[in-house]
Amino acid sequence: MSSESKAQVQENFKPIKTILISQPKPSRSPYFDLAEKWNLKIDWRPFIHVEPVTEKEFRRNRIRPDEFSAVIFTSKNSIDHFFSICEIIRCKMSQSTKYFCLTKAIADYLQKFIVYRKRKVFVGVRKIQDLATALNKHKEKENFLLPCSNLGSVEIVNYLTTNEFNFKDVMMYKTVSSDLSDLSDVTYDVLVFFSPLGITSLYENFPSFEQKDTRFAVFGSTTKKAVEERGLSINIQPTPDTPSMTMAIETYLGLSNKR
Repeated sequence: MSSESKAQVQENFKPIKTILISQPKPSRSPYFDLAEKWNLKIDWRPFIHVEPVTEKEFRRNRIRPDEFSAVIFTSKNSIDHFFSICEIIRCKMSQSTKYFCLTKAIADYLQKFIVYRKRKVFVGVRKIQDLATALNKHKEKENFLLPCSNLGSVEIVNYLTTNEFNFKDVMMYKTVSSDLSDLSDVTYDVLVFFSPLGITSLYENFPSFEQKDTRFAVFGSTTKKAVEERGLSINIQPTPDTPSMTMAIETYLGLSNKR
């Protein structure tokens, strides 16, 4: 190995003392054990957050939710903002409205807002295709509303369009970059990203960001692509042998923080 290659290896595996995770801090996490085991300072900071659309923005659609006999929910956020919009514009959904939820967790959350009856709530496992039987059963009689964010729901829209459902997708909330200006003078040895939106937020907050010695840990192919498109280096990412981010980071720590 050349002296230049040796220097590159040493550079790649400089000891890690600080990590910033671009998500809200959870009440429990394997990262806490990682911090204690390796004597790390781990901070949590969401790089993106969800905002409601304004009443004015929503009214531009020239629709009312109660014009629809069925609603498809893709997340808890979609439920929160759907019923928030209903309240703002004084729109009361009919008790006969049918609700199609992508997962059981979403359906359970819906109980905060409606009187739950099995005959009007249909539950999938994970994908829109899981609801195919229920959707097809009501295809001819119902018109469907799909609350979504500014990012849209491409897979679901494609499914509904291809199968010729009577539906309308409407933006009711937005995923936007958080203000990170207070971090302008703070540096971390590792930045951890789980979404390409986190990379977008990084550059919206710090347009002149340079990676330098900062290591990047990324989860998922779309996040990986977003990092590479910015010309940044990826140092840590899960593999079949280390499928979780914490496992991938610990493997890297075994090289960078040798005892």
